Amino acid sequence: MRADTFFEAVKTLPVAPFETLVPEGGLVVVAPHPDDESLGCGGLIVQALARGRPVRVVIVSDGCGSHPNSKAFPHDRLRDLRESETIAAMAALGLGAEHVHFLRLPDGGVPSEGPQAEDAAARIAGIAEKAGANAVFVTWKHDPHCDHTASAAIVDLARKHLPGAAFHAYPVWGWTLPPEREVGPAPTGCRLSVEDERAAKRRAVEAHASQVSGLIEDDPEGFQLQPAMIDRLTGPHEWFIALPADETP
Repeated sequence: MRADTFFEAVKTLPVAPFETLVPEGGLVVVAPHPDDESLGCGGLIVQALARGRPVRVVIVSDGCGSHPNSKAFPHDRLRDLRESETIAAMAALGLGAEHVHFLRLPDGGVPSEGPQAEDAAARIAGIAEKAGANAVFVTWKHDPHCDHTASAAIVDLARKHLPGAAFHAYPVWGWTLPPEREVGPAPTGCRLSVEDERAAKRRAVEAHASQVSGLIEDDPEGFQLQPAMIDRLTGPHEWFIALPADETP
């Protein structure tokens, strides 16, 4: 299916309550970079916490690829900044810092296979098991960023450690794919209404100041989320594509 047709179908997925996505237990949100968790699953996280469900967030990469030329924010300082922004973002959603995990794999070089990927998969599975999580959410495998694709592959590796868990993909950069790109069969899954959580979600996104503002001024080629993209992903719904057991994320 072409990307434009696929996303027209995503927009019309049935609206379902939280319990359809996560009938019982907790959930784990796996994000390739700091900010993906807020953009793709901010409303989901708020709703889970409101129901007393355990939530864990796993940030896969160190996030240091966003401003690689900054002298004011060299690698370690940028990593620390992005992690502190993530903690602040999750606080805006009601999630404590102790429930946010950073794998610190290299931004732009997250592995999709091999020992590092297997180790990351085992760590994610261990976090899920300890939290009693029965659902895992990860970026869509066709998102046009190598770390998003690799994070989906890592979660696929984690499946063998989590029998019985449900898996869902959330698109972030997939919305920007060329319309003619082939992305596989029609989507199944649902939309989650997050109208009541939009304000908290927007605060969480804005907490990632290095990504949404001119906070880092000495790297003109540095990354910045554009307002149109933020608006798209902080609307009244979040979209979750169901991943059957025989489908790679």
